[in-house]
Amino acid sequence: MVRPRNATFSCRTLQIQTLVSNLEESSRVSVSTRSRADIKNEESLVLGKRKGWIHFVGIGGSGLSALAMLALKQGFEVSGSDIVWSSFMDGLKEAGAQLHLGHSESNIQRNNGSSLPDAIVVSSAIPQDKLEILHAKSVGIPVYKRGNWLGKLTEHYNLIAVSGTHGKSTTASMLAYVLKSMGDDLTAVVGAQVPQFGGGNIMSGSGRNFVLEADEYDCCFLGLLPYIAVVTNVDWEHVDIFPDEEAVKAIFRRFLKQIRVGGHLILCGDSADACSLLDDREESTVADHSSGNLSTLNSHKCSDGYRITTFGISRTNEWHALSIRPNSQGGSDFVLCHRGYPVANITLQIPGVHNVLNSLAVIATVMALVSDGRQSYESINCVKIHLNNFVGVSRRFELIGTVCGCHIYDDYAHHPTEVRAVLQAARQRFPLKALLVVFQPHTYSRLAALKSDFATAFSDADQVLVTEIYAARETNVWNVGGKDLATSIIGPPSEYIPSLVILLPWGQSCSMNCREGYKSESQSWSSKLCCYLCFTEEWHGGD
Repeated sequence: MVRPRNATFSCRTLQIQTLVSNLEESSRVSVSTRSRADIKNEESLVLGKRKGWIHFVGIGGSGLSALAMLALKQGFEVSGSDIVWSSFMDGLKEAGAQLHLGHSESNIQRNNGSSLPDAIVVSSAIPQDKLEILHAKSVGIPVYKRGNWLGKLTEHYNLIAVSGTHGKSTTASMLAYVLKSMGDDLTAVVGAQVPQFGGGNIMSGSGRNFVLEADEYDCCFLGLLPYIAVVTNVDWEHVDIFPDEEAVKAIFRRFLKQIRVGGHLILCGDSADACSLLDDREESTVADHSSGNLSTLNSHKCSDGYRITTFGISRTNEWHALSIRPNSQGGSDFVLCHRGYPVANITLQIPGVHNVLNSLAVIATVMALVSDGRQSYESINCVKIHLNNFVGVSRRFELIGTVCGCHIYDDYAHHPTEVRAVLQAARQRFPLKALLVVFQPHTYSRLAALKSDFATAFSDADQVLVTEIYAARETNVWNVGGKDLATSIIGPPSEYIPSLVILLPWGQSCSMNCREGYKSESQSWSSKLCCYLCFTEEWHGGD
């Protein structure tokens, strides 16, 4: 039988559509038989008109802990459960949340069962067979997946949803900080702790704008209706959910269809895969896939009714950077250009080309919020001041301390693209120091799928130590381990050590070797020392 020429494509498209449908179905709110009064009562709870009791299952994770803290700030009674304690839970307990270790019916019962939560919100990482979830459904308590709760929570705001495979937390945090510093009393929820948010991961304001880190995991962002959607990049990630990069792009295309009419898409034109999301909008934007850039300088209004603005390093983007160079603060300076014309000199404290891109996304987004063209350049001068004052996000090239003259940094990077970016940033800040890397792979599925990419991701390091894999929610059905990565790394010497306990003597030995190896009359003493960069999870409790 002769197969039609497009049969393979059609089959693959059907598989992706089925995947999306299944994920969307799993993320919907559990609806038992409820009266119209029940539904109205539920809506008034979500909109904050009625302050009730909300229980969060998986409250220790970065995403749900932020929503729980926001609910506390807004006056709700909050409880929650998780199987292990996390640093996020410390702040929640201090703020008044009732927290439980383990999942049980008793977590959502008071007064012998006569008092029950008004709503249950469940993390994307939590299976639906947990006892408190099953009990909630049996007694008619509405059960929301995180994405649906976010959709309800933000639908009456001017939502700015920051999405993308990499850079969401930093970009969303930077954007919220800049807007707040400019006088916007906004609300913000991000997936990392931010020192300039008072050490937490939320801002709670009374204004119309809501900055949200919009996560593609488990189709979480498909319940959102953003006024502005930011796409920092698109890459194959969450391999336990998405079988390949096409599946990831299919989810992002669905997300773009959620942008409100009259809204904005802020897109990284340097990301070929991000640009490919616009393939079905050729009448409004022309994509040059040979270079990975959009071959246009100007904003365009696409057929879906929103305006597209691009940013990036390439001059083909509407907002782009020229003359990127290290500065005395350890970060980057660059010339900001708009449609080819220099408009400002930008200084960042945080290093790396990836953070230049993050700042460009922030600039493009702020400018999209400024409707009066005359005020635009005045706003840029204001934005540049606050960008310079932004100090970064927890676990994003975060300085932990200095021991024996060696600087120790912690970073959450767990994807080859992220590892490369952080090591480039470390080299930028410490061009003459030895860079010693401790890397703990995050999940078996990710290492199994991306091992060849990981093998070439450490080229900027001088030495790499690989520990055993942090399993998170997985079992090792792939029969892969940290030793497999250690033996496959191309470039710097690498070593496998299964336990983090062995790190101290290894570090002391490496420090001595680096001091001896870097002795030179032409170098200052500081340049003979080293920088440790740790990509580990066991010290933080994972996600």
